[in-house]
Amino acid sequence: MSESTTREERYDHGREMLDTIDGTAGANVLAALGDVAPELAHQIVAWGFGEIYSRPGLEPRDRQLVTLGMLTALGGCEPQLEVHVNASLNVGLTPQQIIETLLHSAAYCGFPKALNATFTAKKVFAERGLLPIT
Repeated sequence: MSESTTREERYDHGREMLDTIDGTAGANVLAALGDVAPELAHQIVAWGFGEIYSRPGLEPRDRQLVTLGMLTALGGCEPQLEVHVNASLNVGLTPQQIIETLLHSAAYCGFPKALNATFTAKKVFAERGLLPIT
């Protein structure tokens, strides 16, 4: 996006990226924010997805690997992890790759955070009919 784009153009560009990556989960987050923090919803779309997720240099699947690792390390982000596990599957990561990412995170942020992230991923896999993982 160029510096001269309008607020609406940045939002539209971000919304296209959000819908591609997160599908209905992203739309649900925006809807939940609509009556309490519409500007936060706008910034998530326009900046987070319009400016950051759409940058060249990393493929969407690679951005999701980074996001999974960061959310796991932060801890307490299970609702966001749920959205991003779904997004990771949407952009082509396999359940095995997601679990390997969360296992790898344990070495850097500890077993409790990796366990919480793994149980969140398990919930998403179950909802999408992807269990058992072989």
